[in-house]
Amino acid sequence: MTKVRLEAFSDGVLAVAITLLVLDLHLEPSREHSLLAQLLAAWPSFAAYVVSFLVIGVIWVNHHSIFRLTTSVDRLLLFWNLILLMFVTAIPFTTSTLSGALVEGDPADIRVAAVLYGGVCTGFAVAFTLLYGRITLGAVRAGAMQPPVRRAALLRFGAGTLFYPLLTVIGVLYAPAMLVGFAALSVYYLFNQTGTAESA
Repeated sequence: MTKVRLEAFSDGVLAVAITLLVLDLHLEPSREHSLLAQLLAAWPSFAAYVVSFLVIGVIWVNHHSIFRLTTSVDRLLLFWNLILLMFVTAIPFTTSTLSGALVEGDPADIRVAAVLYGGVCTGFAVAFTLLYGRITLGAVRAGAMQPPVRRAALLRFGAGTLFYPLLTVIGVLYAPAMLVGFAALSVYYLFNQTGTAESA
């Protein structure tokens, strides 16, 4: 399989995942509750949407960045990419589950939903780091990246494998704080942590 075909497939999957997020946002005109009251009551849905949109958007940007280093695509790289996409496509489900639990306010359900959301985020962080490790190993062998640069970039890029589980534990105690932490982590990844050139 060519790199172009893999990227096109991944772009399609990421586009579907990010689009599905909006399907759980809805308001219904009602005589009992104004639209403003509904907006205020549904704040968890909109907050979770924004965070998850940011998460998937940053994954797409970084996926594009790291594949600039790829000269060949082997079966192992394909499988790591598929595992990454498996977790990413679960984000809309965990987003709606978490926002629904926050709206309902049941503490036990919120804890379960936080673990689900954080578990999926941890899963894609691990898969993405393994994918990045595979790509950069090929880049080192091809002379496109120096080993010290790769080690430093792997440490920066792999930070999520530590922080997502930590934030999940925080989410069990207070889920909104977890969402804030995930948003902050996405902002961290907005800045180039891949060791690749910034130019397109």
